[in-house]
Parts: sequence; structure tokens; C-alpha cells
Amino acid sequence: MHITTPVLTGTIKLRKIADLSREANKRLQWFDYYEHHSRNARLTCRYFGISPQTFYRWKRRYNPNNLESLEDRSHQPKRVRRPTWTGEQADAVLKVREEYPRWGKDKLKVLLDRQGHRLSASMVGRILGNLKHRGVLVEPIANQVSARKRPRSRPYAIRKPKDYQASVMGDIVQLDTMDLRPLPGVILKHFTAHDVVSRWNVMDVRMSASATTAAQFLETIKQRMPFRIKAIQVDGGSEFQALFEAECQRQGIKLFVLPPRSPKLNGGVERAHRTHTEEFYEITDSAFDLAEIRHELLKWECVYNTIRPHQALGYLTPQKFLENIKGGMCH
Repeated sequence: MHITTPVLTGTIKLRKIADLSREANKRLQWFDYYEHHSRNARLTCRYFGISPQTFYRWKRRYNPNNLESLEDRSHQPKRVRRPTWTGEQADAVLKVREEYPRWGKDKLKVLLDRQGHRLSASMVGRILGNLKHRGVLVEPIANQVSARKRPRSRPYAIRKPKDYQASVMGDIVQLDTMDLRPLPGVILKHFTAHDVVSRWNVMDVRMSASATTAAQFLETIKQRMPFRIKAIQVDGGSEFQALFEAECQRQGIKLFVLPPRSPKLNGGVERAHRTHTEEFYEITDSAFDLAEIRHELLKWECVYNTIRPHQALGYLTPQKFLENIKGGMCH
């Protein structure tokens, strides 16, 4: 609709034009204010919080006899690129896409090449976009089905109660694994058990991290930790389920499992992994033969527990920390 209004002498009478857009009405207020205040452009810009460049651009465009001059102009280019593909090519793209609705332009290009249609992947993409824009190609409605792996129910493990706090050795032993990649194509699994009170660590290396090897490591922990283990805290890894979980239940050891994506809750053992990596694995002369690396790791475990000062323990070793605790208990 073409909107006109007579040119007024003096000032423009401010009124809201129903047929104008909200932005155009806003610009009309600029020029009414401008006329009411002695045509002071700077004052108008400060009052409405607009830049002088914006004001003068619209002032050059503004025609009081045609308020549509305050509307935004179309940014569509005057010359629009015409499709360079043929109807036969568009039909071929449509046919293969409807047959394989989840395939993208690169895969469709290969199929079209086999059919004798020599199209680039970008051309196939433009044809697909054009078909969608025209409503010729309609994407299929997705089935409401989930293929994600459902979390297994835990017969024994539970979330750690908020009121359960570690106060003495063995109250919570954090358990985790990490990958060792000493050579291309070689992956070993490092196990660490970390007591959160005494910082005592037990370590081992296995060929794999399974529920069976984790259950075997549980026996190693019991043999090499100098105190009784009351609770173990693990992430949701499959190696800490099945047989491992059953063994914890059989031996009366509480098993706490972390919520998904929350490794910080096992921060003690995560930090210990960094220490073992930097202070042992990165400087060891071992050839990473399984028997040899397990032997060398056992020596490092002794160093870690009996020689290495721990800042968190006031630069005591875990062994000395335990001796002080036991000495205090004797008194």
C-alpha cells in the first residue's frame, strides 16, 4: 500500500501510522523531534541514541510525501543467479535423495557419477537446497526410537550418601584406570587405588580393563594396603560392574559409583594418575614388556608410599603419616 501525506509547513504533526512498520514509525519520530528542535541533528541523535551516520542516511532517503521511504529496503540483489543445472539433473538428485534420505551431497555425488550424471558435490548441494526451498524435497519424519545404550542397573553399587565422609584410612578408596600407549598399536591398562585420607596408592598394569581384571586388582589392593578397606568409589566404567561388583558385595565392601561425567569427584586418583605418568612412566627405562613394567611399577609404588614426600600430608610420606596416626592412637 502506498502511503502519502501532505507536506506540512513548520513541523510534522507526530502520529502513529498504522500501516507503517514499528521501525518506520520509530524513524518518523526522529524527524518530528528534529523539526521541533530547530533541525538540530546532533541533539536528535543524542536523544534517540543513534549515530549521526544513521540519521543522515535516513534523512537523505526520507520523503515526507511518501512515508514508505522510512521502511527498510529489500537486500535482494537485482541480479539473482539462475540455476545452471537441468531438470533432468534435478530429478536425478531428487530420486537418489528420496531413496537415501540421510545421505549428504558427497555420498549422493558418488551415486550420481555411477549413473552418468557428472555433478560436483557443491552442485548437488545447491540442487538439494533448491528442492527443499520449493517444497519438492520433504525430509522424512524421524521415528521416535532411541538407539542409545541404556545404563545397566547396578545390583549393589550406589551413589555416595552426602553424609558419608572419609575420616580414617580405608573409609574411601578411589579406584580408576588409564590407558598406556608405549608403542603404536600397543595399549596397556593401568589400575590405581588411592586412599583419600592417607594418600596410600596401590598400582598394577594389565593387558585389559575388564570386570575380571578389576576383581583381581581388588585382591591386590587388599594385600598391599596396610588397613581395612571399608568403601571403594569408582566411575561408571564396565570394568567396575559384573564380577567386580559381585566381589565387593561378597566381601562386604561398600561400592560407590559416581554420577555420569563427573571425574572431579574422583579427583584424588585422577591427580595420582598425573603423578604416576610424569614421575614414573615418562622417565622409566622399561621396554614396557608386561612382566617388566609390572615389576618396575611395584618399585615405584614403594617409592610413592615410603619415600616421596606428599605436600597434602605436610610433606610426610603415606607410610610416615600412618605411623604417626598409629602412634597417636597408642597414646
